[in-house]
Amino acid sequence: MTALAGLLVLFILLMPIKYESLKPGSFVRIPAEALLGIGLAVVLPPRPRRVVAILAGIGMGLLLILKFLDMGFYAVLVRPFDPVLDWTFVRDGMEFLSTSAGRVGAFFTIGAIVVAAVLMLALTTLSSLRLSNVMVRHNRAATGAVAVLGTTWIACAAMGAQVVPGVPVASEGAIKLTYKHLQKFRSSLHDEKEFEKAASIDAFRNTPGDRLLTSLRGKDVMLTFIESYGRTATENPQVAATLDDGTRRLKAAGFESRSGFLTSSTAGGGSWLAHSTTLSGLWINNQRRYHTLVSSNRMTLNKAFQRAGWRSLGIVPGVTRSWPESHFFGYDKIYTSHDLGYQGPRFGWATMPDQYTLQTYQNLEAGKPHPPTFTQMILLSSHAPWAPLPKTVGWDQLGDGSIFNGIAATADKRRWVWQSNYRIRSAYMKSVQYSVDSLVSYVEKYGKDNLVLVFLGDHQPVPLVAGQGASRDVPITIVAHDKAVLDRIAGWGWQDGIRPNAQAPVWPMSAFRDHFLSAFSPNSSGPQAGR
Repeated sequence: MTALAGLLVLFILLMPIKYESLKPGSFVRIPAEALLGIGLAVVLPPRPRRVVAILAGIGMGLLLILKFLDMGFYAVLVRPFDPVLDWTFVRDGMEFLSTSAGRVGAFFTIGAIVVAAVLMLALTTLSSLRLSNVMVRHNRAATGAVAVLGTTWIACAAMGAQVVPGVPVASEGAIKLTYKHLQKFRSSLHDEKEFEKAASIDAFRNTPGDRLLTSLRGKDVMLTFIESYGRTATENPQVAATLDDGTRRLKAAGFESRSGFLTSSTAGGGSWLAHSTTLSGLWINNQRRYHTLVSSNRMTLNKAFQRAGWRSLGIVPGVTRSWPESHFFGYDKIYTSHDLGYQGPRFGWATMPDQYTLQTYQNLEAGKPHPPTFTQMILLSSHAPWAPLPKTVGWDQLGDGSIFNGIAATADKRRWVWQSNYRIRSAYMKSVQYSVDSLVSYVEKYGKDNLVLVFLGDHQPVPLVAGQGASRDVPITIVAHDKAVLDRIAGWGWQDGIRPNAQAPVWPMSAFRDHFLSAFSPNSSGPQAGR
């Protein structure tokens, strides 16, 4: 029992916070925290020693939970857990579990996590108490061990000794991790003031409607986000071939296109942060900034089109419950999942296939007589877990979506796909191909001379797919039948076609709003007006 208690403490103190670092070599270290704990157990009187042991045990339990949270956030969102801002992800995580594994599976998963956390706190506290008592009973041996290991630690720290490359023998990881999170806690508390200062600067706030977007008068503009469509996809040969084929198909239909990259404010998830960054022109990289934004009067792209006389629509099939912040963005009408009439099966997290979303938009709005319209649309089929996946069907076969019942029944199941990293990555690429093909096919079939389509990714997929150290870049493309539209962005340096390559320009996602408004509002007083 003593040996197990010691191993548990060492595991907690030496455990890395990134899954890819969880290797035997990561544990070939001497933790300074353990030496400090042994020293305190030896010198403290009985009652203070017991109090310190209990507090240390609880602290180690919380440290382990924090490390697991960091590991999860690095694996999905490519960043550590924020103790101030990230608790709001609990609801989204539960919703993802419910739609991916079912309500029963989600219930048992959450229950198991809670039970495991409580048991861990109890185990670490009991282990700390047991080890503390052992140190007292073997006072002389414990003192000698601290002296030898302490001297070794100091020597290794001074020489930067490493048994495994990149892993210093002299470890103080737990202390550093705690300090970093305390710093993060402090910076998160001050972030709101910094954000409010940035949000107060808006060159287009007072621009009158008759000077906004004048180069797009009479156009129907679609701003379409493709879920998890990142630079990683454009570098895949199969997706690249789909994009190049899409360029040829669009050109045959009379449409030209230009593409570049935006650096997203998020990665792996948190799509709404990227959506709000694109629409507001502000860097929205955490939930507090998002809540501050949607409580403000910041002019979004939606509102700019409204001010200039367009009708503003939101096609958001991922919204399955009330969305009180929707009023901020500026919609004349919103179509959520409940308004689109889909009667087919879900495909993983996606409430409906992208092709159905596009066809229903055509039936409800675009295919009817209408004034110039700005439409923000979210396409979901490339959302994790990428299984099962829909297939393209004839546009006249879509109906109420029931045709997808047979496709879902024969598609690869999530459990099978997620048994292999290769299958996961392959499924992701296929999902992007489906989404892009649906959008290109829609333009081919329904695109009119006055259509201007802007489509982009919201963020890169999780590191399991994108790879460790991948950029946060996402492709963005403008498609138009009217050459004058693309002439307005000639100064951007974007590349021909819908597949940007490695030399394509890269902007922060927050820069797009001002670039777009400036290019198509030549008589405004905004930055880079007329470029």
